[in-house]
Amino acid sequence: MTEMRRTAVVQHNRVAWDREVELENRWTIPVDADTIAAARQGHWEIVLTPSKPVPRAWIPNLEGTDVLCLASGGGQQGPVLAAAGATVIVLDNSPRQLDQDLRVAREHGVDLSAVEGDMADLSMFPDGSFDQIVHPVSNCFVPDVRPVWAEAFRVLRPGGSLLAGFNNPVVYLFDYDLADREGILQVKYALPYSDLTSPSAEETRRYVETGAPLEFSHTLEDQIGGQLDAGFVLVGLYEDTDGAEEGDLLNDFMPPFIATRALKP
Repeated sequence: MTEMRRTAVVQHNRVAWDREVELENRWTIPVDADTIAAARQGHWEIVLTPSKPVPRAWIPNLEGTDVLCLASGGGQQGPVLAAAGATVIVLDNSPRQLDQDLRVAREHGVDLSAVEGDMADLSMFPDGSFDQIVHPVSNCFVPDVRPVWAEAFRVLRPGGSLLAGFNNPVVYLFDYDLADREGILQVKYALPYSDLTSPSAEETRRYVETGAPLEFSHTLEDQIGGQLDAGFVLVGLYEDTDGAEEGDLLNDFMPPFIATRALKP
């Protein structure tokens, strides 16, 4: 993908996620006062994927650590980790998503910073700026995931950890219009999938005009192998589902999400 096309995707998805805040997408709903109060007392949890909380062993300490919540706006992970004792910067492509984090900080006295930016370009941060990176499912919104891993590795300190959630690429095989209409999962697309090239030109045009975020699948070679190639050591992995309330047929057959914990040696 050319740099011009990549920039266009970033701009489109910025506007799209601003709109998702207005539509009250589940990933745009900030945590409440009780969640912040519990986090201040050491009782907290976050998710990288829709349902399963991150094991506490994956985040052995927070007090005094520098945490980057990467493509993680929405007032969820960042405020919780800040209330639990970390120094937190939330980076996101959507100003409205960042507003959700700042609103929680303002209303509940949480100290965090918000930076608008592209998850694949962390040039505003010097090498070795953070002890931990928290990166919930979001790299499906960039066409190339390997720069995300390379930048994460660069800005982590030695011994730092990257906690990442992402889609299993199998998610992008199916015709979900058919699944919604008839309850049938039928393979339709070859992988890797792109909202810009996998559907027909007319389908892509209609989809872009809806203003929905553009998505891209990434191979496991790029998602997991890409972390290893960037220099990380993989030390943890689990799978997750959307949760029963989502009604996604694929949940009946396999968990569509993966979370990993990787360390910078």
